[in-house]
Amino acid sequence: MPPKRKSPAAAGASPRKTRSMAAGKQRGEAPAKVAKKEAAAPEQKGKKRAKREDGEAAAVVEKKNAGAVASDGKRVIVEACTQCRQFKIRAMKVKEDLESAVPGVSAIINPEKPRRGCLEIREEGGEVFISLLNMPRPFTAMKKLDMDDVIKDIANKIS
Repeated sequence: MPPKRKSPAAAGASPRKTRSMAAGKQRGEAPAKVAKKEAAAPEQKGKKRAKREDGEAAAVVEKKNAGAVASDGKRVIVEACTQCRQFKIRAMKVKEDLESAVPGVSAIINPEKPRRGCLEIREEGGEVFISLLNMPRPFTAMKKLDMDDVIKDIANKIS
């Protein structure tokens, strides 16, 4: 028959400290720390959500503004692959030059997910100005293009 357990008062008098006794004290302290973290966590989540909501509201405003520009003028869509920064450089150049050369034109880069190895400049819902599709590296067809001439041709067609 196993020995009877000692009462808690007798165990407290002993200077000996076991792992289970130490764990019991830590468990008592841990919920207080967790409670503090739980109280702080919803505030941070709320702040992050508020920032996202502000960002979403700004995106909605930009879409409305883009729609207003499209109704006043023409919209040009530049679809540029994201695998290489050479596409991005040329797309930004086309956007900046077209918007400065032709008043009332808004250029949009990648409104949807772009195709791989693709550089395409087209009018929204209409004519395709230039289309280079499925280009393998090192993208020689794109690099041989004189972008200034391409932009001038597009500006002439639009206006």
